[in-house]
Amino acid sequence: MKYNGIITLIESSPLGIEGIQWALVITSSLVLFFLSPLAKNTNQFFMAKHRKKAPNAFMLMGSLVISWIFAKSITNAANLGLAFGLVGGVAYAAYYASFAVAGIVIYKMRTKGNYTSIHQFLTTKYGKSAVAVFSILIAFRLFNEVWSNTMVIGSYFGAIGTSGYYWSILVFTALTLSYVLKGGMSSSIFTDVIQMGLFSVLILVILGAIFNSDASFTTSKVISSGTWSFEMGLNLLFAALLQSLSYPFHDPVLTDRGFISSPKVTLKSFLWATLIGAICIILFSIIGVYAQYSGLKGQAAVEVGKAFGVVILLVINFIMITSAASTLDSTFSSFSKLLSIDLNLGNTLKFGRGSMVAIAVLGTIPVFLDAEILSATTISGTMVIGLTPVFIFWHKKAAALSFHLSVFAGVIFGFLLIFKIFPQQLIFTTGKYADLLWINFWGILSCVTLYFIPTWIKK
Repeated sequence: MKYNGIITLIESSPLGIEGIQWALVITSSLVLFFLSPLAKNTNQFFMAKHRKKAPNAFMLMGSLVISWIFAKSITNAANLGLAFGLVGGVAYAAYYASFAVAGIVIYKMRTKGNYTSIHQFLTTKYGKSAVAVFSILIAFRLFNEVWSNTMVIGSYFGAIGTSGYYWSILVFTALTLSYVLKGGMSSSIFTDVIQMGLFSVLILVILGAIFNSDASFTTSKVISSGTWSFEMGLNLLFAALLQSLSYPFHDPVLTDRGFISSPKVTLKSFLWATLIGAICIILFSIIGVYAQYSGLKGQAAVEVGKAFGVVILLVINFIMITSAASTLDSTFSSFSKLLSIDLNLGNTLKFGRGSMVAIAVLGTIPVFLDAEILSATTISGTMVIGLTPVFIFWHKKAAALSFHLSVFAGVIFGFLLIFKIFPQQLIFTTGKYADLLWINFWGILSCVTLYFIPTWIKK
């Protein structure tokens, strides 16, 4: 059937576009539910181990990448491509250096320090108070992940405040919760591989449609789009690289996957995830580059979808659904492991599944409070820069006070960014994200200094 025939078939469907979107959400979730493995013990549910076998490098790499290609991140990637050209996509892709940083640090922690988890490391080196503070930080991160991703999905079913918007969020959350309740971490990693495959196919379909529709839009146009200057994206690129020194360690979705396979398999998967994840983000930003080239305004992915008609719009919507589901199921499984294993509040399947339901309910509440969507990532990234010396210098001797001085200093710099009260004299570039770059620069410098002060005093 020709492309035009598919468009006619969809437009004449009694379901309509919104009905087809509902069908995609429900059908994909039901397929994942029936394919997901059933966890029969805590090893399967919390550690994804079946018959004493952990996930291989390919599965782990796919799970890492798709768990980080969340709905809000690909929305941001397309919008940055629209705003800054290819530079914007590359700048956002710089966050994927987090995989390499985390992979190398966790590998060293496991092979040199013999640590079996982040929480064990923190307890051993800094004490229970450090674990409590850290757990609050990552719980807030997981809480943010629920509403910030489901709100993106809701926007494809209606404007904020409409019944379609709210019902799509509630149904999507419930369906994703259903299949991850079945297998926990096993379900999350297994479905991540499927979702990664879908994402790869769908992004190629979209890019194929874009390049085939306009002969004047070529790869050379993409490469030459934007300007490599601080004002046009480099502020964000360097800020992302700085945040990558701490950002991965407050994301249990990432760090949980650092301790379930052998150290060598884990390191390999993290390094590959750095490259593959960055490529995926850059490819998706090309949608924004095309929007810029075509003079489109607004949300880049949505506007390009509308410009190409219902088929591409539905493909883009399905990518959003796929990426949001992968992040959401990983969030549920990581929160469950945090409470059950890391904090040892109840190492049972019943408690693990109950905690998933709890975070699903609590994380959905902000949807009805009109919380901001796209600011969550960068602000939380600044607030946790205090983790930089804690993990980068994990092997150095440090007092328990060092952890608290550094972490709380990072939180203060995060608030300076939120309330825009950082001294302008210390910002040495101009343009968007200049404050983000320099607050992170001075913040990390301050956190590292504060981290080592107790050790220097003892000497």
